[in-house]
Amino acid sequence: MKRLATLRSIVIVVAVYVVLQVLISLGLINPYWQQILSFAGIMAISALGLNLIYGFTGQFSLGHAAFYGIGAYAAAYLSKSIQSTNPLILLLGIICGGILAGVVAFLIGLPILRLRSDYLGIATLGFGIIMKIVFDNADAIIPSLGGSRGMTGIPRLTSFAWVFAVFVLGIIILRNLVFSSIGRALVSIREDEVASEAVGVNTTKYKTIGFVIGCIYAGVAGGLYAHLYSFLHPSNFDFLKSIDVLLIIVLGGLGSISGTIIIAFAWTFLLEGLRVILPEAILDWRLVIYPLLLIIVMLIRPKGIFGGREIKFLFPKPESFKTPINRSETSK
Repeated sequence: MKRLATLRSIVIVVAVYVVLQVLISLGLINPYWQQILSFAGIMAISALGLNLIYGFTGQFSLGHAAFYGIGAYAAAYLSKSIQSTNPLILLLGIICGGILAGVVAFLIGLPILRLRSDYLGIATLGFGIIMKIVFDNADAIIPSLGGSRGMTGIPRLTSFAWVFAVFVLGIIILRNLVFSSIGRALVSIREDEVASEAVGVNTTKYKTIGFVIGCIYAGVAGGLYAHLYSFLHPSNFDFLKSIDVLLIIVLGGLGSISGTIIIAFAWTFLLEGLRVILPEAILDWRLVIYPLLLIIVMLIRPKGIFGGREIKFLFPKPESFKTPINRSETSK
């Protein structure tokens, strides 16, 4: 049964990719919407990382866009320095962006992850503001980063195929992590950190692991983003961008991989749809629609649209999660 479920998931993923590629080759998805589709996948990758931090581990973070920016600038600087259009440069760039984001997350996570709840959120918010200032003034140290004028000349290497491949890989890694012993420790911390410590879980260690991996996702997404639009500006990584990702995982349901994926795509296409539909005179009013939508969803479904549930044919649980506990054995 487990092999059949895995094979079915592979068939679905391949079928989705083939259908989208056929639509692109036939011109039914024009270059503009190809770019939006790729951006939606990038947003989903970043949101999956924050869902690991907040949805599965329960660590309230408001600085996710800072790690997104770190990955973007690191990948862009590498590819711009090499001056090559080889697609493998993109792979090297997103790896470097993810690693740098993870290293920075580890360094700042050691002191701040001892904080809890709102205090952790304030600390990560402060880090995000610091990184925004660093991006604004980075040209004083490395002129090619552009500073407040923005970074230009980045090779356009990100394609839909690259985004789709990284997106699927990110889902597989996160899904396996959540259903592993590490994932169980992370969820136990989310449910009751004091109780987790009481039964021997090293909460600081596992919170750091969850935080670092989640930020690596943001760094990888940033690397793809930098090579999708070929231009970076510090305003792309400010506090409001962290809120966008936070809204995605809250609307989708904290701890729901399926919800995060679906809402990330729906959210991105909603933004662009309103940009196309609304007249320019009232375009800014779409910023009122987002919090209104959040309020409505929270009133109807306080746990999010998916409420921590998963689409079964995409995320079949391992047999160890299906097998009931043998009470006669536990009593021995």
